[in-house]
Amino acid sequence: MTLILIAIVAGLIAGISPCVLPVLPVVFVAGATTKSRSSWRRALSIVFGLIVSFSILILAGAEIVSQFHLPQQFLRDLGIALLIVVGVGLLLPNLGMWLERPFARFVARQPRLSRGGFVIGLALGLVFVPCAGPVLSTIIVLGAKEQVSLMTLLVTLAFSIGAAVPLLIVALAGSALVERARSLRQKGPMLRRIGGVVLIVMAIAISTNVFNSLQADVPGYTNALQQHVEGSSSVRKQLESLNGNVQSSDGSLSSCVPGDPNLQSCGNAPNFTDITAWLNTPGGKPLSIKGLRGKVVLVDFWTYSCINCERTLPHVEAWYNRYKTDGLVVVGVHTPEFGFEHVVRNVRAESKSLGVDYPVAVDDNYGTWDAYNNEYWPADYLIDANGVVRHDEFGEGGYALTENLIRKLLVDAHPGLKLPPRTNLPNLTPTQPTNPESYVGYERIQYLQNTTAPVQNQAVTYQFPKSLTSDYFAFSGVWTDHSQEATAGRHAKLELSYEAQDVYLVMGGSGTVTVSDGNGTAPQTIHVEGVPRLYTLFHVKSTSVGTLVMKVSKGVQAYDFTFG
Repeated sequence: MTLILIAIVAGLIAGISPCVLPVLPVVFVAGATTKSRSSWRRALSIVFGLIVSFSILILAGAEIVSQFHLPQQFLRDLGIALLIVVGVGLLLPNLGMWLERPFARFVARQPRLSRGGFVIGLALGLVFVPCAGPVLSTIIVLGAKEQVSLMTLLVTLAFSIGAAVPLLIVALAGSALVERARSLRQKGPMLRRIGGVVLIVMAIAISTNVFNSLQADVPGYTNALQQHVEGSSSVRKQLESLNGNVQSSDGSLSSCVPGDPNLQSCGNAPNFTDITAWLNTPGGKPLSIKGLRGKVVLVDFWTYSCINCERTLPHVEAWYNRYKTDGLVVVGVHTPEFGFEHVVRNVRAESKSLGVDYPVAVDDNYGTWDAYNNEYWPADYLIDANGVVRHDEFGEGGYALTENLIRKLLVDAHPGLKLPPRTNLPNLTPTQPTNPESYVGYERIQYLQNTTAPVQNQAVTYQFPKSLTSDYFAFSGVWTDHSQEATAGRHAKLELSYEAQDVYLVMGGSGTVTVSDGNGTAPQTIHVEGVPRLYTLFHVKSTSVGTLVMKVSKGVQAYDFTFG
């Protein structure tokens, strides 16, 4: 009951977070375009539809997409399409009646407009993305892993109900405005037509991510409240219990505050679990946390095609080389992001190419990833000589702090130890805005802009759009889009709108890629061969904005754009 109550409160907080701003105008208009006698019913229908579709989305969305081989964006696009159709239905009443008919059984005793509210709610649930705290994150992970229990369902419904309450108030506010303004009540048909236009415009705005910059600029006014409600150790333990992954009886890694400048006591370090293979150990023998007692251990989660990991690796390698004689052990836990990263020989070859000579645990089955409740590439966990996790750091940066804590733990383990000077590598973590990571395979494709939708596992001829939206890419020529990569055919090209200092692309197969930046710089040709890995397409001294055009030879595979 405590967890359910927390989930309701967490939903309430999420329902007023900056992330819900795009749906508020839709809810307000939906409440306003109703007759006064049915305002409560219509508002409740909107909320009920949202609860149903949002709960299904976060619990079973990944399974639905997988079972029916649908694009990752299908459910969101379906919600946007529904909003547009409802908007057109408000403009054209006959279409509105036809649209509402399939849903009549859900609200058979309610007026016709209430059924329209239920459809709007269904659509909103598919595009509703509240700011995720620990409760929502746990629900999403359990849904993705298909580990949905009765308790998970109850917590999901509780969260959804909590999140819907602020939206119910907004819908009622829209209805109240119409009820109080006599002149508006007398113009019901005109008001519904205006509402239809607003729905269509807002749906298009959501589909093109117009609100992203606005949401980024609005301060996270609910962050502190969210952390206060969901961030306590008791709530974390209940969520871990729901996840079936409590790590120890004397504490949990969730009690660690990431990036805290002081050493913490976060609980006993989980052992390396379900490892496929060990690299860079004598005879490939496994290591264990217990066997490393007396050593200071840095566990670094990474994957070889991740540019963020690649920028972190020089620091990790430098710490290992500088302090290994003083008692530091680094274990790189390689947890794959793409299918080709599951292949041990690929991990071995790329580890060698990247200069990784410390022990690497190949975590193909996510056993150690789950044991640490990890969610990030890269992620570092610093463990003292007694096997207790004392610090964690997620993402790039924080190098000076991590090294300071390594040195402190080494001295604590060996009092009087004289350490060598600190390493002095530059911090290359990007500080300017860049494109988001962009996947090319249909399983996680998001930033593709073509008039022809990608067809799964079939060779299709594409054409570049007349203009390319910022952060997006497009195909031209023949491409075959697979789940994790797209393979080039005849006359294949890629176009990318970028904001970055460096542009990278994970590629495999065999062939060449000729890159032009459109600024008069001579094109460069990249030779692709061997196992899939990260290639640099573009580099300048400071962040710039522009368009890259890549001529790709037949057989080359494109996986993932990343930026620095």
